[in-house]
Amino acid sequence: MESALEHKLINSYKDEMISFLDTHPEYFEEAIKLALSDKQPYSWRAAWLLWSCMEENDQRIQSYIKDIVNSIKTKNDGHQRELLKILLQMKLTEEHEGILFNICMDLWEQVNKNPSVRLTALKFIIKTAKKHPDLSQEVTFLTQDQYLEFLSPAVKKSISKMMKELIP
Repeated sequence: MESALEHKLINSYKDEMISFLDTHPEYFEEAIKLALSDKQPYSWRAAWLLWSCMEENDQRIQSYIKDIVNSIKTKNDGHQRELLKILLQMKLTEEHEGILFNICMDLWEQVNKNPSVRLTALKFIIKTAKKHPDLSQEVTFLTQDQYLEFLSPAVKKSISKMMKELIP
């Protein structure tokens, strides 16, 4: 049986989903659990909705960070991207930051992976490198031609802008 949240996730436009979660905060935890699950088509949509409804470093998500980090590798591309977007808005412990950094490195290096997933992974890598400047050289290595070859000119331009912020 489909829950009220699941029904909204597949039968509503984004504004209606956001309004539903805002007016029914009791479904927020269900949205997190759905986002962590493999119950498609609800799971990636729940992650997408959470990112749209959460605050920066949202305390309702804080206790799920470990689970989110640990689940990323097992998800499909779009679902990975949405989970990464959630984590980009959260303050992570050094342990979770290190684990996620390695996951993002793996995602970035998979040149045949969806470009939006790779770009989101690179955003986390750069965010981490800004916090830990000793990683800057490693990030510079990641922008060599072999990693950019399959990306569109628009994505390459976006990466160039991000790199200028890291290494002016």
